[in-house]
Amino acid sequence: MKNPPAKPSQLITKEFAKQLNQNYNKTRAGLAAKAAKKEDANAIWYSLEELENYIHYIKTQGLEDGYTVDGIRFYFGVYPNDEKHGEKAGLTTLFLVPTGKKTVTSIAKVQSFALVQEQTSSDVETLSPMNYGNIGRPPSLTY
Repeated sequence: MKNPPAKPSQLITKEFAKQLNQNYNKTRAGLAAKAAKKEDANAIWYSLEELENYIHYIKTQGLEDGYTVDGIRFYFGVYPNDEKHGEKAGLTTLFLVPTGKKTVTSIAKVQSFALVQEQTSSDVETLSPMNYGNIGRPPSLTY
């Protein structure tokens, strides 16, 4: 490979990942299953194509909306417990929200240089979150 990708600094060992998943299953999944009265998901899957498409969408749409998208925040959620959500009703979900900074023109940047500190990255509320990953069958998996 001519230009191999840089190794991400956030990688963890498979053993630690397994421990994190087991901790979740022991401490959180049981509570969620009791509340939902059925087996809850402990993993959500998105295809690479879905993720790449979403990243392309939020970067492109973000620029149009005046934002520099710099990341994705993953939120846990629970579907409302009504028939509209079918078999997912009351179950855990994971949804993605783009983060970024409002784009500042170079003229405005120079004019407000002494007054404004570097803007922090926050959720970009003009862009739609992504949900509906696949919880698989059965919904609870073991890492």
